Amino acid sequence: MSRFWKIVLLVAAVLVVAVVGMHMLGGDKPKGDAAATSAGADKGGKDGRDRDAGPVPVTVVQALRQDVPVYASALGTVAAMNTVTVSPQVGGQLISLNFKEGQEVKKGDLLAQIDPRTLQASYDEAAAAKRQNQAQLATARSNYQRSNSPEYRQYVARTDLDTQRNQVAQFESAVAANEASMRAAQVQLQYTRVTAPISGIAGIRAVDAGNIVSAGTALVTLTQIHPIHVVFNLPERQLPAVRQAQAAGVVDIAALDRNDAHVLTDGGTLDVVDNQISSDSGTFRARALFDNEDNSLWPGQFVNVRMQLRTIAGGVVIPTQAVMRGPDGEYVYIVKPDSTVAMQTVKSGVEVGDSQVQITDGLKGGERVVSEGQFRLKPGAKVTALKPGETPAAPTEAELKAAQQQGGGGRRGGGPR
Repeated sequence: MSRFWKIVLLVAAVLVVAVVGMHMLGGDKPKGDAAATSAGADKGGKDGRDRDAGPVPVTVVQALRQDVPVYASALGTVAAMNTVTVSPQVGGQLISLNFKEGQEVKKGDLLAQIDPRTLQASYDEAAAAKRQNQAQLATARSNYQRSNSPEYRQYVARTDLDTQRNQVAQFESAVAANEASMRAAQVQLQYTRVTAPISGIAGIRAVDAGNIVSAGTALVTLTQIHPIHVVFNLPERQLPAVRQAQAAGVVDIAALDRNDAHVLTDGGTLDVVDNQISSDSGTFRARALFDNEDNSLWPGQFVNVRMQLRTIAGGVVIPTQAVMRGPDGEYVYIVKPDSTVAMQTVKSGVEVGDSQVQITDGLKGGERVVSEGQFRLKPGAKVTALKPGETPAAPTEAELKAAQQQGGGGRRGGGPR
């Protein structure tokens, strides 16, 4: 075959391949019909579905008017009213410990006994010296009174009379010194009985009976828990409100557990506000006082302090989840009488409990707001109002058929080829 015919056959093969490719890409259906089918499908499947969609089921609650307490909250530490480390004031052998660890003791109760024999001997020695000096004093007084009497004065030299008078004064001083020694020995003897200086809870003992202790040796620590303190810090911006509430005498304080799950005790009062603000943290210290009759608070315990400062009368309250946040601030969806919703800008105030919030502006008491399902809404949307905890009713058979027909209508013109 000549070169010319080879070129002709190659060009013919290329043309055949091009024609077959155009038929495969274009399909058997005209472009106009395909475009019409696509537009009909889009219109029936999207626009038609939006237009025929029913009301959106949402949970609706009514904005309530109620008195709203205003609280200041902080993390606090329980501190004992008084803490005393009990130590003996004299040394000696520790004969006994007269308390149980963890026991509540009263002021004046005997806690420990130290061997008193050495100090008892000192007391007895001072008493004996006093009696001896008292006898010598009696003799000196008799001699002086005799020598100074009118019938003997002319026979006694003045020097001897002065000496006898001075001896009386000397023995009087000796008796007084003996009495002071006796009182000192008696005080030391009393110190052998170690008593509780305050009422409180006895801790773990630091020494056992039988040991030789000296003055100042720690025996046990007593902590007073009736009443008891709670110390906490608050931000400086709350200082004016706290001082105002303290001056009005309306401060009511409760102590809650670390998880805010339940109240440990309430009825506390604001005992003192510190006299300065910390420049490092921008907070000030305050201290609350609790009776703690049920021992619900324990020294060193961490608690959450909730201090009521005032009460807002007739505040508007709604669930916290009803408040949405957008670029322009906070808003809620209000349900109108025609079951459509409108977006309403609001300002939230203080929290009310764990699940509600007070609205300071933008909402009135009695208005209905959407609390659940608002993420599916837009202004003007039709809604079905449900009560909290209520679920939408199951669709009827007629509604299911209508939905199926709407779905089929959306596929018309785009059936299988």
